[in-house]
Amino acid sequence: MTDHETDTIVPENAPAEVRTTSTTLNRPFTSGFILTLGGLVAIAAGAAFSHLSTVLIYVAFALFAALGLDPVVRWLEKRDVRRPWGIVIVYVSFALIVVGVMLLIVPTVIDQTSQIIADLPKTMHAFEQSSVYVWLHDMIGTEMSTLIQQVTSFLTQPTHIATIGKGLFQVGMTIVSTLSGVIIVLVLSLYFLASLPAIKVGFNRLAPARNRVRLASMTEQITDSVGGYLMGMVALAFCNSVVAFVLHLVLQLPFPMLMAVTAFCITLIPLVGSVMYWGLATTLALFSGWLPALTFAAIYFAYMQLEAYVLTPKVMNRAISVPGALVVIGALVGGTLLGLLGALIAIPVTASILLIVKQVVIPKQDAKLAV
Repeated sequence: MTDHETDTIVPENAPAEVRTTSTTLNRPFTSGFILTLGGLVAIAAGAAFSHLSTVLIYVAFALFAALGLDPVVRWLEKRDVRRPWGIVIVYVSFALIVVGVMLLIVPTVIDQTSQIIADLPKTMHAFEQSSVYVWLHDMIGTEMSTLIQQVTSFLTQPTHIATIGKGLFQVGMTIVSTLSGVIIVLVLSLYFLASLPAIKVGFNRLAPARNRVRLASMTEQITDSVGGYLMGMVALAFCNSVVAFVLHLVLQLPFPMLMAVTAFCITLIPLVGSVMYWGLATTLALFSGWLPALTFAAIYFAYMQLEAYVLTPKVMNRAISVPGALVVIGALVGGTLLGLLGALIAIPVTASILLIVKQVVIPKQDAKLAV
């Protein structure tokens, strides 16, 4: 037996860590191969996850849509409507609303877009005569006139129009892709909504029998809070769209119906949705003059305060109870990690974590005897 072999002998009573380390050092090729293989598997799993990210986002949106529609279906069940028929009623009503909005909005958008392109020189000339242009000209100087001329020249030259058309084609393809994603989400949400009771039962059966009653109660509370939160967000977004539509009509601002739909879509984003729409709509209203823009900004800002301090607490406190600081932190974290999806699910996820902490973690800590 050589000295090298003697040095590698490990006593049988040595700790497991020592024996494992010795085996690893004695087989460097095998250990390196296993580590490399593990790294490659991790890289492949990450690549597969990145390719499946769109599918996972569709599944997450569909699940949240199902949880949002479930309170409506259960409301119908309480009125002696069987669950399958309740699901049919909900989806048919939703489809009719979407088709009605599309029939109302799409022709208007097409007509108004073509009208904007045709009247672009007149619009730019009218803008040059407005008080807003005078103020900008005083602030910027002669560069403002040059900028207006360059924009008008760019938008009226045929070659540039072709470039814009190519961009519009890409936008159209994006819209088609988005619509296909919406259809996939609707179909998945239909399946989720139909099988939601079975999904809850199957999820509860994953826990030990002694914990199933408690887990079932927590699952119901979480799903109820998520559904109530989503319904509350839809209700608040609808109020925003109605206010925007009325203001555009009263102040004679352009595109009232289009801006109402835009308000509904943007204000679905928690916390910042109303502020984003307020800034966008106010900027567009400037093309109609200072007075309409300032009037719109002031009235909509007042409504934002009413929504923040009156409507939102009344609507959300019935569905979800989360401290204000956690709402802001959760929305920021969710939006940073997952974008729009993260911002939408951040608050119900925060509420779910808070519920688990209150009903699981804190009771376990309280049950420990003080030393």
